[in-house]
Amino acid sequence: MLTSEQVRAARMLVRWEQRDLAEQSKVSLPTIKRLESKPGTISAYETTLAAIRAALEAAGVEFIPENGGGAGVRLRKEAP
Repeated sequence: MLTSEQVRAARMLVRWEQRDLAEQSKVSLPTIKRLESKPGTISAYETTLAAIRAALEAAGVEFIPENGGGAGVRLRKEAP
């Protein structure tokens, strides 16, 4: 499960515009804009969510699940 807030925050961590996420995930720019515009859990096809998540994870983002403190994102620690 992804929220629009997580996707926007993840994009900011890797310094991507919506267009960059669209290109990397192969999801259309209008779809990215629509999904990010509505607060809360993203309602989309599972393949669309998987593509967005995979693109952001490949760029170094880790998605943090809800654990009482709220779902979030962070950059993956690089191996030494």
